[in-house]
Amino acid sequence: MAKKIAVACDHAALDMKAEVLKYLSDNGFEYYDFGTYTKDSCNYPDYAEKVCTAVYNKEYDLGILICGTGIGMSMAANKCKGIRAALCSDTFSAKFTRLHNDANVLCMGARTLGCGLALEIVDVFVNTGFEGGRHQTRVDMITALENKLAK
Repeated sequence: MAKKIAVACDHAALDMKAEVLKYLSDNGFEYYDFGTYTKDSCNYPDYAEKVCTAVYNKEYDLGILICGTGIGMSMAANKCKGIRAALCSDTFSAKFTRLHNDANVLCMGARTLGCGLALEIVDVFVNTGFEGGRHQTRVDMITALENKLAK
């Protein structure tokens, strides 16, 4: 069964998001575009919240967030309960954040990456599974830390 992907961007990343959506469509992934839909200035935390809520509620398996650098989206996403967002600018990081960290949201920068590399990163991220084993212990520790600090 193909993974379901939640996708969003801010105004700086509209063109890259269009390429990502085309990749997902061409490769048989079900996805939902949570916006933004114009190049009008907008606030990236609003879009991070939409995607992260959908991933947390298990409506979607993974999320992809894109802003100018990817930094703002990753910071906002990692404030959301149950989200392990990774800012990736290379395929090695995309692979190992899935294998070892069970990252569930990919963040990228439209102003720091070309579309070709971004699509390679997306491909690796959505097609790599979690390795589990000793890494599950560490993911559980991240969750425990999240819950401890939320009190």
